Amino acid sequence: MFQVITRSPQETLRLGSSLGEKMSAGMVLALNGALGTGKTVLAKGIARGLGVKELVISPTFTLIQEYQGRVPLFHFDFYRLDRAEEVEALGYEEYFLGEGVCLVEWAEKFPFLLPEDHFEICIQQVGQNMQERLLKWRSFSSRYAGLEEVLRQYAVVGH
Repeated sequence: MFQVITRSPQETLRLGSSLGEKMSAGMVLALNGALGTGKTVLAKGIARGLGVKELVISPTFTLIQEYQGRVPLFHFDFYRLDRAEEVEALGYEEYFLGEGVCLVEWAEKFPFLLPEDHFEICIQQVGQNMQERLLKWRSFSSRYAGLEEVLRQYAVVGH
């Protein structure tokens, strides 16, 4: 896995926006990390980069939020789910194979449901000021080369 550090929620948001600008229909992004690590902040940035104008919120209680941007954004949250059957009841496969971008928070709960062709970002809180985030990523397909380039460039240049 490769990694990058953001130093504030605003940096995480900007990085997410840069990722969103590179995303296209059919991409699935798994966002993993403990509570409060910034998964939703990153998701808000990605939505911004996709051109979503609506307020993006964590779909913890609704399980999935749909937004319109230059391509549809389907934002899942598996936190409250305990069994794969609950994910299957959402019709997740239809979304994963559809014409939008899928962001899945807490994807680590059901990794076997993700398509082989996906991108994963794990987020951890680091540093003493409680603002820094360590983002580690790995790709399972060459179609995510643009996302990797954004993250690598960010790691080299910093912001």
